[in-house]
Amino acid sequence: MRILASIATIGIIVAAAVAGFFFGGYYNVAGTAPDLGIVHWALIQVRTASIDRHAVDQPPAGLDDAANIQEGARSFAAIGCVNCHGAPGVKWARFSEGLHPDPPDLKELANDRTVAQLFWVIKNGINMTGMPSFALAGAKDEELWSIAAFVKQLPGISEAEYRGWTAPSAARK
Repeated sequence: MRILASIATIGIIVAAAVAGFFFGGYYNVAGTAPDLGIVHWALIQVRTASIDRHAVDQPPAGLDDAANIQEGARSFAAIGCVNCHGAPGVKWARFSEGLHPDPPDLKELANDRTVAQLFWVIKNGINMTGMPSFALAGAKDEELWSIAAFVKQLPGISEAEYRGWTAPSAARK
């Protein structure tokens, strides 16, 4: 019984110390301060588990059609995804370097996520990352699915293809 009481006492002391550290303002929330290793690890684990649990929507038929992927490229550029994530032949905007955590390189991320996971993130955003909810910004699901389809294909898209797909209508004719 004393062992359990000792473990409980230690647990309470540790919990109070952690609460004092975070709620007492000792944890630096500045975008220029690196996260503690445990915080970085925990945020990644929570984000990954949340996306895995909530990304259950099934992609619509024809999502992989070339026209849909090209429309996704145009929407990707038009709604501003390129500002933070860049695109083939397009560097991200300078302000995105101040985001913490850094916006991911979608060419690297695309192979590790399903199109449903990409759609869910684009639609809902991710708290505390700078990734907005494009559904709350007024984008329709159809447009968000096409962006997800484009991002899924991003590793194989050339600069010339992206430039051609996102050029003003007059230049594409």
